[in-house]
Amino acid sequence: MTTAPHGSWKSPIGVDEVLGSAVGLSCLGRLGEGVGWLESRPGQNGRLTLVQDGDEITPAPINVRSRVMEYGGGAWHADGDVVAWCNDDDGRVWVRDETGDRPVTPETRDLRYGDLRVHADLGVLLAVREDHRDDEEEAETTIVSLDLATENSDGGTVLVAGATFYAHPALAHGQLAWVEWNHPDMPWDATRLLVGPCDGHDVGDVTVVAGGEDMSVVHPQWSPDGTLYFLSDTNGYWTPWVWDGSECREVFSAEGDFARPTWVLGSDRFAVVDDDRLLVTWYEDGYARLGVLGTDGTMREVPGRFADVDGLAVAFGTGWALLAHADRPAELARLDLETLQLTTVRSGGEAPDPAWVSVPESIWFDGDHGPTQAWWYPPTNPDFTAPAGELPPVIVNTHGGPTGMAPCDYSPAFAYWTSRGFGIIDVNYSGSAGFGRAYRNRLYGNWGVADVADCVDAVEELVERGLVDPDRVVIRGGSAGGYTTLQSLVSSDAFAAGVSSYGIGDLEMLATDTHKFESRYLDRIVGPYPEAQEVYLQRSPIHHVERLSSPMLILQGLEDKVVPPNQAEAMAQAVREKGLPVALVMFPGEGHGFRQEATRRTVLEAQQSFFAQLFGYTPADEVPVLEVENLD
Repeated sequence: MTTAPHGSWKSPIGVDEVLGSAVGLSCLGRLGEGVGWLESRPGQNGRLTLVQDGDEITPAPINVRSRVMEYGGGAWHADGDVVAWCNDDDGRVWVRDETGDRPVTPETRDLRYGDLRVHADLGVLLAVREDHRDDEEEAETTIVSLDLATENSDGGTVLVAGATFYAHPALAHGQLAWVEWNHPDMPWDATRLLVGPCDGHDVGDVTVVAGGEDMSVVHPQWSPDGTLYFLSDTNGYWTPWVWDGSECREVFSAEGDFARPTWVLGSDRFAVVDDDRLLVTWYEDGYARLGVLGTDGTMREVPGRFADVDGLAVAFGTGWALLAHADRPAELARLDLETLQLTTVRSGGEAPDPAWVSVPESIWFDGDHGPTQAWWYPPTNPDFTAPAGELPPVIVNTHGGPTGMAPCDYSPAFAYWTSRGFGIIDVNYSGSAGFGRAYRNRLYGNWGVADVADCVDAVEELVERGLVDPDRVVIRGGSAGGYTTLQSLVSSDAFAAGVSSYGIGDLEMLATDTHKFESRYLDRIVGPYPEAQEVYLQRSPIHHVERLSSPMLILQGLEDKVVPPNQAEAMAQAVREKGLPVALVMFPGEGHGFRQEATRRTVLEAQQSFFAQLFGYTPADEVPVLEVENLD
């Protein structure tokens, strides 16, 4: 056992392992006689490809990705052997059948499609369409029908229009069900579930099934006998409900969410097995569970807890699930619906040596805004120990959203730090998903207040337990997590440094210069703009840099449409002018989220160099020295 300062420990989990060790698995669904799913290709700048039985259905340069609502989702779907996908390489929707491949949308990026649903018997493909052809108006979202036999030069036949947003079109038994919502609501605030007769070309008289003010209804699905199931948080948590054509009732009651917020389309959170059973997943204490739910309310739980369940499907009497684990990469598993036995079919990567993996502990602490959950990852390295009396530095991780969630799934990027002697606390601050509506609603009017307080309280909890060095606490996050990072640095002295990736420094700019999906997001969590302009000014870090006393590393994509690059530049300039250590790294070709391998390498190495220079240790790795301004 070698004694060395925290941060300087040598680890086999290097940058290459972080960038290329795992393949992302997502968007699971029926395909042919089995299932298909999307896999990321880390060595191809994160290109997404459709895979079945180990075979790549969409070879390069096809990139199966949707751009609807900027975050996309539902980028492929199949009905039997007819499969459709959104190709981000050319912006078109393509279909494959026995005759080959062909585009079914015009060659324009002004029309975006997602939540694809193939209906081969009707000769149509249903989709959520976002129309950007009018530069002077907000993009129009509709549900459209695309003829499978043509290129639909008009962009498709509009079936449903009038609401601000649409999701989850589900057509069966001559009935189309869908979810819609309007500004200023987000889909976790208030949605409506509607049903109307549909032949694939037109929709008749519509019935409102469920939802309304302060109710979020998501993921409608039809059973073989024509019963409609969906998830609703009417009773405080997203739980399974059923509509029999006249009345709605809750199938199963629980104090745990069976859904996640609709940031992306598609990705069904349950699957219909038959007329009497559903394959479901839900959260308990931040962990994901899996079970077979009888429509009579009986639950058969699959043994064990999972870090997350990212997709479910049922094909020919067999269950399928994308399972995330705390100690190894995610996997595709087959589930015997009778014995509840799971069998791994595809793993996202090789399981690491458990000696190097920091398996997190779920901790709760009482804060000003209520009990809050977080994941604590202690430093873990079998070959190194710190000098006597030295406590580890800690990275406070703030997830995006802010209506997102921090699951405890295995992260090579986390293992990179914990195996070098850092601790990590991943905070599910107020507003996070997975813990019910009341937990989410704690952020109403409190973004930049409650989330910051929860992160500070998390640090205090670790310090009180004697687990971390209070003088070496770093806070970092991306997007909304980047805002929480910036706001924490100007609101508290609990942090020695901050790392912001495409973070928000100016709430006014975000309210007036962002995309449609989030253009009214702040109405609830900050206040309506411009009526609440003073609140926006009070909570914008860029206007309170005089309170800042911590060094910063700022990372930003130049093509970001969610958080414009000028916010990063303005924040860096403000820190620079105050004489504090600062480094600004801008990435050409990157948007809201870093996808290119070269970018992700630079991001990781820049943080290592930044921390080493601030905390005075020598990294065991050879990493480029980051130029940090104002560093004595």
